Amino acid sequence: MPHSRIYRTFTYREAVLRICCSRFDVVTSEIVRQRHLLEDYLKRQPEYQPSLVPIEPHSDAPEIARHMAWAASLVGVGPMAAVAGAMAQWAAKAALAAGAEEAIVDNGGDIYLKVLEPAIIALGTGTVKLASRLAFHVEPEETPVSICSSSGKMGHSMSLGQCDLATIVAKDAALADAAATQAANLVQTPEDINAALARITAIQGIAGALIVKDDRIGLAGRLPRLVKTSE
Repeated sequence: MPHSRIYRTFTYREAVLRICCSRFDVVTSEIVRQRHLLEDYLKRQPEYQPSLVPIEPHSDAPEIARHMAWAASLVGVGPMAAVAGAMAQWAAKAALAAGAEEAIVDNGGDIYLKVLEPAIIALGTGTVKLASRLAFHVEPEETPVSICSSSGKMGHSMSLGQCDLATIVAKDAALADAAATQAANLVQTPEDINAALARITAIQGIAGALIVKDDRIGLAGRLPRLVKTSE
């Protein structure tokens, strides 16, 4: 039987993270460190944060800002669309480097995980009954991996669409986060799902995508096994 995982919550600035890791201290300190680096940089390149299109970072940009810009350039969005995923990945990898055997960092629905036993990642839409009961069953050999979600109807992040849920699976969390934002932007009606799936899964590095709009659920690419949650 898989061991029971204990999740702890960490809040910093506007971010609320759920963390399951033996090196919780490393995860949280890395979040704070990277946020400070990024905030200092945004003062030096003020056009970086509000941009809704890819932007070239300055030569003195911290590594995480360059990585976010790289992900955004592949997807066609602004670099801040990748920030939550990037932070989750940086923090989880810091904990793994410090000796943690597992790390699950959920930064407001943008998740990076490396596990030794299976993990269930729920997919909440907040609206659609069927989709709100779905989850990914992630096997250890599928990790490290990121599962990032965006919505035109939930959360504080900006979306240009009316998607109930767009969830992207990729090895890189900044890329998955940026792609989830773009996928949600592309969907106004259920008829937009197929074209959005085709566009997103054509991006190099994207493993798979799931998009929900009203009563329609679209899947494309390679995704972890879908299961129903107990609720």
